Amino acid sequence: MAQLLRADLLPEAWIAPAKVRELRALLRHRISLVRLGIQLRNRVHAVAADHGYDRSASYWTGPGRGWLAELDLPATSREIITDCLAVIDALAVLIDRIDGELHAHAKADPRVKVLRTLPGVGEFTALVMVAEIGDISRLQCPQARQPGRADPDRAGLGPESPARAHPGQGSTWLRWATNQAAQTAKRSPDFAATYTAIAKRRGNKIATIAIARKLVTRAWHLLAQLEPGQASTPPLRRP
Repeated sequence: MAQLLRADLLPEAWIAPAKVRELRALLRHRISLVRLGIQLRNRVHAVAADHGYDRSASYWTGPGRGWLAELDLPATSREIITDCLAVIDALAVLIDRIDGELHAHAKADPRVKVLRTLPGVGEFTALVMVAEIGDISRLQCPQARQPGRADPDRAGLGPESPARAHPGQGSTWLRWATNQAAQTAKRSPDFAATYTAIAKRRGNKIATIAIARKLVTRAWHLLAQLEPGQASTPPLRRP
């Protein structure tokens, strides 16, 4: 046991404060609602395609909704599309409400403003990063010979695959957010050369993960420079 502790091979138990857990829950809830909306949109596309219908323009604008309404469909297929559209519209109302809460929270959190200076990191991604990282000292590289250095593995961003998380510390949501941000960041002047070099040697997927790791490292440095009072999570403000 002592040897495992010295080698940093035992997972750390860090319980996030209530404010952080609330923010995480709201962000994850929004992500789940957006994913449900995507599934329903895909279902509408599939039903239309099953009957030989396709449209290059959007299905969800006024003209697109009108086009869907005019399709000659069996009763069951029409019912499925109508129900999907009703849920999509209801989800939009919920997501808009949550976005308002998150935007108000982001304006009150200095860490979000700092993280948005990173390529590919917008307001929502910054919120996910601060909520999922929590105490930034958890990303501190444990080796004494490397003081003041972040370890992306401790965020669950393994060098070859996002599934290779540091035991007990990886966040699926943080890996998702940083990899989404890396899709944009890899084309920025800060990272384009690095991405291209790695992609040539090891492929696009691993190169994107490498950029995600660099984003986490830069995020750690930016957050570590904040004053202690700026590095805590403010409470969520309800409308």
